[in-house]
Amino acid sequence: MISIRRWLLGWLICGLGAVCLVAGYGIFRAARAEAGELFDYELRTVALSLPQNISASDVAEGRSHDLQGIADDRLVIDIWDKSGKLIYHSPHELPLPHFGEGFRSAEREGYSWRAFGVAQRERYVQVAQPFSVREDLAISLALRTIWPLVLLIPVIVVIVLLVVARGLAPVRWLSQSLGERSPASLDPITLAPMPIELSSLVDALNGLLARLNEASQAQRTFIADAAHELRTPLAALKLQIQGAIGDGSLRVDDATLGKIDGRLNRLIHLAQQLLSLAREDAAREAAIAPMSLRSACEARVGDFSLLAEAKSIDLGLELEEAQDDHDAFTIMGDRHAFAVLINNLLDNAIRHTPVGGRVDVTLRREKDGIALTVLDTGTGIPASEIERVCDRFYRCVGTPGQGSGLGLAIAQRHHARFEVKNRTDASGLIVSVRGLRATVAQPQVKDASSNLHV
Repeated sequence: MISIRRWLLGWLICGLGAVCLVAGYGIFRAARAEAGELFDYELRTVALSLPQNISASDVAEGRSHDLQGIADDRLVIDIWDKSGKLIYHSPHELPLPHFGEGFRSAEREGYSWRAFGVAQRERYVQVAQPFSVREDLAISLALRTIWPLVLLIPVIVVIVLLVVARGLAPVRWLSQSLGERSPASLDPITLAPMPIELSSLVDALNGLLARLNEASQAQRTFIADAAHELRTPLAALKLQIQGAIGDGSLRVDDATLGKIDGRLNRLIHLAQQLLSLAREDAAREAAIAPMSLRSACEARVGDFSLLAEAKSIDLGLELEEAQDDHDAFTIMGDRHAFAVLINNLLDNAIRHTPVGGRVDVTLRREKDGIALTVLDTGTGIPASEIERVCDRFYRCVGTPGQGSGLGLAIAQRHHARFEVKNRTDASGLIVSVRGLRATVAQPQVKDASSNLHV
């Protein structure tokens, strides 16, 4: 995978590093050349500033002049008189030949020398210096010249890192914003201030989101219209069949009538699920406000009490980790969506629980929020199909009816987790919506107890 950040950093750091190396080499060469000129100037200055009273008699009588101060750089000084006789030579060095006037470079006994000679009125002066000494001194001087550039390289790297990070911050923000968006959110992307380089990309994304929103709206409208149009003729067809059977105009055996009634009920249930699904999809942008999950569960348990009594099913609501007896288990949610969700969960649980069974609705406070759980004592779901029960309109083998995927859709819309698993302590299913965001609500005075059973 190509990384723009790594690409920029690689080219900038390597490019600046190469430029710094070339610049350092150029500065080093220039410093060495200037050092050579400086040493040539030193040779000339020493030659012209030697005392005039140095003579052959000084050498013969053993008198030495203090020339150490100007000969610290291994300068070799030779002085000849008019007759060509050497009247002075630097101690501790071998005598050098006469190289000629001006600046000269010569080889002597395996050593390279740089010399300057000048003819004066009564004598000839030559000052020489080994090239090795000049090179060592020139390199030392050049290194002292380029060391600030060496220290500048890590500073440049840090500046490049900061500039690239700052320059790519809008891209990182845009990526993070897209990653945190809800899968159902089709709102336009806003970025302030908008960099010119990203404006075209954001405009294209917003255009795509607008087209997706239009397509999704058209799909929801079609599903809602189709479901609404199907419900009425199906209900009328069922009534006509029942009327025809009642007045004797339609005579079929009980088995055939049962099949017809079952398939017709499935069609009506499917149309109702389609309509509920369309309404839920259309309500994705509805305002989510504080609501009492306890009140919603109590209302739904009351609505299903007659259906539970008809099958002798023990239907109840239990509260765990309640803050007090009047804890409303207030969450941020859509009241209508949770009414549909609880209705579907209770309808499935009661429908698949045998006569004399038990269905429990549990509200529990957990570390990451409030959990809504429905437990039943039905047959459960085969382990091979447990992962697919949340798919829309998926039907388990051997079970009547189909699901609409509303539970998963509502949970995702509320940034919660929808979990389905078989019970391990008994036969049955556990369906949970966990991680619902709790909020603080004003305490409500109720006469209801913490456990409600039918």
